[in-house]
Amino acid sequence: MVGAFPDGNSALMLAAARLRHIAGTQWGMKRYMNMDRLKEFKREQLAIVEGIAG
Repeated sequence: MVGAFPDGNSALMLAAARLRHIAGTQWGMKRYMNMDRLKEFKREQLAIVEGIAG
């Protein structure tokens, strides 16, 4: 079977090049999730675990 890429490594190299390009553009700097809320949740969970263990 003949595919678009001669081997898996070729496809991986193309995907990696595209990701490097995207990371270098303004689009790559967008954030889709507020990480502050995730950090707050993690602190809350840690406090609960420490309360149970202590």
